[in-house]
Amino acid sequence: MEVCLMIEGQEGVTWEEWVGLARACEELGYEGLFRSDHYLSFYRPSEVGALDAWATIAALGAVTRRIRLGSMVSPVTFRHPAMLAKSVVTADHASGGRVELGMGAGWFEREHTAFGFPFPPVRERVDMLEEQIEIVHRLWGGDGAEVTFEGTHYRLDACPALPRGVQDPHPRLIVGGGAGPRSAAIAARWADEYDVVYVDPAGAKERMDRISAACEAIGRDPASVRRSLLSKTIVGADEREVRRRAAELMAWTNEEGDADAFLGDLRTGHIAGTVEQALERLAEYAAAGIQRVLVHQLVHTDLESVELIGREIVPAAATL
Repeated sequence: MEVCLMIEGQEGVTWEEWVGLARACEELGYEGLFRSDHYLSFYRPSEVGALDAWATIAALGAVTRRIRLGSMVSPVTFRHPAMLAKSVVTADHASGGRVELGMGAGWFEREHTAFGFPFPPVRERVDMLEEQIEIVHRLWGGDGAEVTFEGTHYRLDACPALPRGVQDPHPRLIVGGGAGPRSAAIAARWADEYDVVYVDPAGAKERMDRISAACEAIGRDPASVRRSLLSKTIVGADEREVRRRAAELMAWTNEEGDADAFLGDLRTGHIAGTVEQALERLAEYAAAGIQRVLVHQLVHTDLESVELIGREIVPAAATL
């Protein structure tokens, strides 16, 4: 099992902090560093800002050498698909072929209002997602030198599919969610990886079984879709440290209530506990078919946690 670090970039992560996180991931053996694609903080919108996701990824590609870099996920409402395809290819060149694109329908309505992005109903956003994914794939070189597309939401007229990305055949494309019928069908047709979010091992297996069924329905080998998990992750050297980090997370996210109950909920649906407990949980996810875990580090300033996971969890998870 591979382990990546996932950071909420809209929570005031500075460029210097991004570089520090990337270097830590490189040194500690993480497979990659992913970031959210948001412009508005969830917790302190009047206090902190966000660097643009794809500008950050491209810049990190130029100052790192090994780790993979990507978005989890880029909403269809932020960028025209031709622009998104171009941004990802640019980052692929800057990194020497190490970027991945997660795509989603978007959900944070207040962010759209603040920045003036249209926020159509969910069904329409999913329609946009389906068109965007096809356009991005085709502009990455699948259909030759020019792409013409006539859809409900987007139109391209002999758009040059140049330059190609560094990766062959193209950067990895990730779709995620609850593996409902529409999501599973889109993933089966287009995705290189499917990511489930905030779910226990039994729930992960159930969702991945639906992805496999959707692949089989169109004659695709289910094994050709990688399986990943995004999970809030709290790991401590002992129970006291676990509780301390849980309390810090509550303060970070403005969570009120009983700390023990909060931690209990995390243990149920996420990865929370000592190193030994975390590895037991990861083994359960591996048995459910998960091949890669994105540890969701909400408190991005806690580099001690990043180091502990890198030192104790990453090498052990590689054997699962």
